Amino acid sequence: MQKNILHLDLDTFFVSCERLIDSRLQNRPLLVGGTGDRGVVAACSYETRLYGVHSGMSMTVARRLCPQAVVIKGNSGIYTKYSHLVTEIIKEHVPVFEKASVDEFYADLTGMDKFHGTYKYASELRQKIMKDSGLPISFGLSCNKIVSKVATGEAKPNNQLKIDSGFEKSFLAPLSIRKIPSVGEKTYQILRNLGVDTVSVVQQMPVELMVSALGANGMTIWKRAQGIDNATLIPFHERKSISTERTFNKDTIDTTRLRTTVFAMAENLAFQLRRANKLAGTLSIKIRYSDFNTYSKQIKITYSSADHTIIPKALELFEKLYNRRLLVRLVGVKFTDIVSGNYQINLFDDTEQLLNLYSAMDHVREKYGDLSIMRASSMGAKTIGRFQNPFNGEPPVLLAHRKQ
Repeated sequence: MQKNILHLDLDTFFVSCERLIDSRLQNRPLLVGGTGDRGVVAACSYETRLYGVHSGMSMTVARRLCPQAVVIKGNSGIYTKYSHLVTEIIKEHVPVFEKASVDEFYADLTGMDKFHGTYKYASELRQKIMKDSGLPISFGLSCNKIVSKVATGEAKPNNQLKIDSGFEKSFLAPLSIRKIPSVGEKTYQILRNLGVDTVSVVQQMPVELMVSALGANGMTIWKRAQGIDNATLIPFHERKSISTERTFNKDTIDTTRLRTTVFAMAENLAFQLRRANKLAGTLSIKIRYSDFNTYSKQIKITYSSADHTIIPKALELFEKLYNRRLLVRLVGVKFTDIVSGNYQINLFDDTEQLLNLYSAMDHVREKYGDLSIMRASSMGAKTIGRFQNPFNGEPPVLLAHRKQ
């Protein structure tokens, strides 16, 4: 059966949310992100892009390029609210969908053409989302995820595009090679040095040449240029989670030790999210007392994987939950409502310096182990040295400092 894969993407999501709240921002150049001198652009309107502004850019540079732009710090809670709203609409209307990020979705409409016509159904779904949320959204429809995603990009802003079966290569051919997902700046420069500027050039190249130049990624890019993609949807499940627990050798009432343990577990799980390019929308804490009575509490949080966003929430939740003042046998931290996400940290509050710090810390962890570097607040060898890693089940060794 011919696949019909729909890709939906909310247009300039943060910007659109701000304009929905304040109509005076319509058609004005708008920057959302850190407002300080070292702030970073989290999102920018199409008007600012004409001046060379893009997300991830220094706010200082963006302001210099487009001095007439309105700058807004942004509100993560508002964006999370609208992301949930759109998710619920899609969930009600499609049999299987994947939430690729806070503002991006895939849906498998295969077989629905027997009853509705997939393009008509996708169009009606798009209209439903725009009517109920007030947000502009674009879609691409084709036989696979990659072509649909590229089609969405070509349809923007606030439009839709269907690529009929058999026309994938001809649709992709005239586009810049940068339109192919997985072609970043470094890969693009390598391809330009080979004389590659459009997808059509890659389509005509031997796959061996691409592999020789780019390794395994060369094979991936070559296949995508041909319109070939066998990736399946990852069905969205709100309860998807990661967690870790610590059972103490001896029951304790030492609140400092308990807080430090919660701090360290939340810090480690936040890193696991960033490593997997994930964001969590719900946080929960569990406490088991010496009498084996177990209690848990959870809260919704704005989608995040940032330590300085998640850890304070974890400690706050622990304070609300821990009220019996009995000996504690076990504590646990759990993240649920996990989605893929490009907004790995809170760009609205962070500076370039903080973004670089996260990158450097995560690089050390990748190279030397999850606990090779940590904040001083979580460093207590007796407390956290052997809590369970949620992914391999082995108790990692605490490395407070390691010379190389």
